[in-house]
Amino acid sequence: MDAKKRVLLAEDHPGTMEVMQTELEVLGYEVVLAQDGQEAVEKAATETPDLIVMDIIMPKLDGFQATARIRENPRTKDIPILAATALARPGDREKCLESGCDGYIAKPFTHRQLGAAIDRLFETRE
Repeated sequence: MDAKKRVLLAEDHPGTMEVMQTELEVLGYEVVLAQDGQEAVEKAATETPDLIVMDIIMPKLDGFQATARIRENPRTKDIPILAATALARPGDREKCLESGCDGYIAKPFTHRQLGAAIDRLFETRE
């Protein structure tokens, strides 16, 4: 059997983090948690996740800054990053993708939408 894929979840809101962690575990992923952008950058380097689900509005470093730092590190630059954010106005998706994220999903989203967005990123990498 294949080893579980590891997903780094960067989310600063405790309630949202708990719900998303449960959804990711139900989808069959091992989940590593980061509560802010700085922690996401550090854990991306130390935990070697297969994918990162990145909130954008976070303390210390926002998701844009954290993504930029992850992309600058040779060890983490190729990890797919899914922006999972409440930023859902016109142009926000493009801004997330231009910042280095590989995919975008607007909150609130369903368990099925999250799984489909992650599957698309893994499919494009394989």
